[in-house]
Amino acid sequence: MNAGGISRVVLASHNAGKLAELRPLLAPLGLQLVAQGELGITEADEPFHTFLENALAKARHAARASGLPALADDAGLCVDAFGGEPGVDTANYATRFGYDKADGNNVRALLEQMAGISNRRAALVSTLVALRHADDPEPLVAVGRVVGEITQAPRGQGGFGFDPVMFLPEFGKTFAELPVHVKNAHSHRGRAAAAMVRLMRERWL
Repeated sequence: MNAGGISRVVLASHNAGKLAELRPLLAPLGLQLVAQGELGITEADEPFHTFLENALAKARHAARASGLPALADDAGLCVDAFGGEPGVDTANYATRFGYDKADGNNVRALLEQMAGISNRRAALVSTLVALRHADDPEPLVAVGRVVGEITQAPRGQGGFGFDPVMFLPEFGKTFAELPVHVKNAHSHRGRAAAAMVRLMRERWL
């Protein structure tokens, strides 16, 4: 157990990709990250229009249901040409256009909507919120943001979500083309997690 008495933290997500990314990123803290699904906790409602509000709602829900400290991630793709959309609705983007909810359909719908658009600048944003308990008056908040360009077609086999179409000029590759350790070090979620590790060490541990 850590000095702050915290040894387990519930991750307020049923997304296996997020859990796989966050576990090694938070490993330096020596905390056990437990997915809420493993504890039988249902997903929280996400009625808000900002990543911060939704992440806070998810963390509160998981903390209250589990009695454990909780960590939530709300992340999404913000496309300049669409005024920041799809934003908090990123996971359900394809359903706007008659497709089933799925990563591949999200990518397909995005490329169809961006056909003929020259401004392909976009940002992947991750907002992490951590709570010691459901009514914690001082949530820890960490934001990671990566700016890139939407490709004309998917590239690479790695990652999940919009990784195959998020091109990073600094690497000359999409997130899906990068080795996992490189992606995790430079992704929006990787940057947010690094900031969260610093905050937890300073405030909690």
